[in-house]
Amino acid sequence: MGMNFIKKLPIPAEIKQQLPLSERVQKIKAERDDMIRKVFTGESDKFLVIIGPCSADNEDTVCDYLGRLAKMQDKVGDRLILVPRIYTNKPRTNGQGYKGMIHQPDPEKKPDLLTGIIAIRKMHIRAIEETGLTAADEMLYPENFRYLNDILSYVAIGARSVEDQQHRMTVSGMDVPAGMKNPTSGDLSVMFNSVQAAQSQHNFIYRGWDVTTDGNDLAHVILRGAVNKHGNCIPNYHYEDLMLLLEMYGKRGLNNPAAIIDANHSNSNKQYMEQIRICHEVLHSRNYNPEIKTMIKGLMIESYLEGGSQKIGACPHVYGQSITDPCLGWDDSEKLIYDIYKMC
Repeated sequence: MGMNFIKKLPIPAEIKQQLPLSERVQKIKAERDDMIRKVFTGESDKFLVIIGPCSADNEDTVCDYLGRLAKMQDKVGDRLILVPRIYTNKPRTNGQGYKGMIHQPDPEKKPDLLTGIIAIRKMHIRAIEETGLTAADEMLYPENFRYLNDILSYVAIGARSVEDQQHRMTVSGMDVPAGMKNPTSGDLSVMFNSVQAAQSQHNFIYRGWDVTTDGNDLAHVILRGAVNKHGNCIPNYHYEDLMLLLEMYGKRGLNNPAAIIDANHSNSNKQYMEQIRICHEVLHSRNYNPEIKTMIKGLMIESYLEGGSQKIGACPHVYGQSITDPCLGWDDSEKLIYDIYKMC
């Protein structure tokens, strides 16, 4: 029993010194951050498509996927901003299973956190260098955020983390948009409390420092569906749900009211092909009501090279197929992006 201290890991500043950003990458990051910020402040009417694998389990396949996404960005860039999901931390409902590249840079080998920290930073940097796209990642561990804070253009806070005080306060110190998902219970007031906390100033202990934060005016909500006491999924992307969201935003007085709709998870009951229909419905609602159109800033979609999912160590191994939740394949994803483009 107890906690066993194996070895002291390098602090973020040391990892950044080991793997610095080139001037070109820093310039790309600044330009992308500005474009995405303007979507949330209302200065831009472009639409965000936050899309990519459930978990980024392999650098080569992730960069292959992003290369295809970059070609799409060139075609749809007048209306859409494609933000690739490079999710390197994987929350587990019961604590078991693959926890992401930061834990296991090779999913078939034992955890190695030092190698994982280096691997995720290398992958994010390579992705920007090769594609010009800066990414989104989930902040599962607030203490680890600064290993990537100079790289990411979007951060998601998951349904199991959104009530946690440390997550909320850490988001308040970010300078990029952070989406706060509704909890698995579906209680929207919890989600809004989290956004309010993230937009506020705080003083707390972070990585052994006494820190203060300015508040993040780009913190916003993500609807991802819910699960009731019987374990049944309850979607929250329908028109009536979006009208309720408008009403709740109106009562809160928060900065930059905005929402992203997660088309998978409990909204699709993890039926990954349903993401296509869900995206279409959200866009129809958005086009029907100007207030909803102003509030809904984007969609979140799980997508990879091959559709579906596979077990770790599957034989034969399917290149570019998810080893966690099932995802749309590339052909379906490409068509969906074009559909979104036409409807925006």
